[in-house]
Amino acid sequence: MRRLFPRAVLAAFLLAPAAALLSGCGPGAAAQPEARTAAAPELKWEELIPKSWDPTRRYRNISLEALRDNDPRAIQMLDEMRAVWDNAPVNVALDGKPGKLAGFVVPLDNTQEGIREFLLVPYFGACIHTPPPPANQIVHVVAASAVKGLHAMDTVYVSGTLKAARYSSADMGVSGYEIKSATVERFVPRQPQ
Repeated sequence: MRRLFPRAVLAAFLLAPAAALLSGCGPGAAAQPEARTAAAPELKWEELIPKSWDPTRRYRNISLEALRDNDPRAIQMLDEMRAVWDNAPVNVALDGKPGKLAGFVVPLDNTQEGIREFLLVPYFGACIHTPPPPANQIVHVVAASAVKGLHAMDTVYVSGTLKAARYSSADMGVSGYEIKSATVERFVPRQPQ
């Protein structure tokens, strides 16, 4: 029987956030901060997730291998998981706090002047090649001014005041946070010594 939804999609819904947090594939601590944003504390992506939130709890006793991708139960489960991720709770302790976060760019606009509005995500390919991460792992960014030469999946530091606010992009996912009037800097890895 032909599979309508690859098992990889179902696995991505369950494992992508954990893999991103545990693999260190993001631009984390290996970067050299710029002096002008040093005042904002650098945040880690896992800090954006409330400690009590566990989206996989209800699926732990289900044998995913036994489900075919075109099984109505699998389709229903995917729809339910997407709804849970789109409504993922945020860490309210961070609401209104200044912060600096490293991540990957998912452009929402692109003009001759550059990119001013984008989603910041914790791992490469999020929102583009894989299902979007949970809302508490997506930050809607509106830069103070357009950034020239910025492209999809470029790594950047974003600094500003983190707000708990939902933004929904039909194509790219739902964000749980926003930073408006953000300072955007290119992520520069440290040079080996």
